[in-house]
Amino acid sequence: MAKGYWIVRVDVRDMEAYKSYMAANAEPFKKCGARFLVRGGKYEAPEGTSRGRNAVIEFPSYEKAVECWHSPEYQAALRLREPVSTADLVIVEGYEGPQPG
Repeated sequence: MAKGYWIVRVDVRDMEAYKSYMAANAEPFKKCGARFLVRGGKYEAPEGTSRGRNAVIEFPSYEKAVECWHSPEYQAALRLREPVSTADLVIVEGYEGPQPG
């Protein structure tokens, strides 16, 4: 079964308030088996637009990734984030096909 991923780009207007969101999302992420592959850190945007923070979050399956976003626990955390940030978030299914080389 292919893994699921959240690809998130976010501009944070109030980092202190955003920390409340980060604390609140720990429960739904743990419950759904999430694992951060990217969380903040250095980045370069050679094409297109960017935001100040980037994250890639891996889930055991696409279904778990969708379930997490719709969970009451994550929706409660999201209400903490929305007033202090602007985000783009997509949920995608992982790829398990042939690779280059």
